[in-house]
Amino acid sequence: MDAVSEVKKAQRGDKKAFEGLIFSHRTVMYRMAKTMLQRDEDCADAIQDAILKAYQNIRSLKEPRYFKSWLLRILINECKQLYRQRENIIALELRDEPVSNDDAFARIEVDQLLESLPEDQSALLKLFHIEDISVQDLAAIFEVPESTIKTRLRRAREKAKEIWLAEEERQWSNGKKQLNKR
Repeated sequence: MDAVSEVKKAQRGDKKAFEGLIFSHRTVMYRMAKTMLQRDEDCADAIQDAILKAYQNIRSLKEPRYFKSWLLRILINECKQLYRQRENIIALELRDEPVSNDDAFARIEVDQLLESLPEDQSALLKLFHIEDISVQDLAAIFEVPESTIKTRLRRAREKAKEIWLAEEERQWSNGKKQLNKR
């Protein structure tokens, strides 16, 4: 499928072409939403809203070759809006449950570390390191130069390291590791 020609068809009102474009980007859209939102229901809502906005505004897209970046930028904005709306709601299914897998503990620690970072740094680290989105794609999504993305990634890593070391130091008081009592 030639994406540029499909985007041009969709801009002329071809619903099947738009549908095909969305279908071809469904995985990356879900992965992007999942990095910013925890619940699958919230991801589905954000994706649905992003698709609707993209469909309504596809004629405003100036460069068809940037469709993916444009679509993901709309999705990021929808995720941020949904996150702000639901920030103070605590879902019952998010409560802590016992985990039998040892790798889950490492995952929990990484999640806690990412949650302690500012939202923009956390999202950037998740997108780059966990979702494997390239610096070039991130630059297009956030509409900044690649060097800016690299700088933001470096700063986010430095902040994460700083938080990690501070937590380790706090746990090792008096020469003994203190258990984390949460």
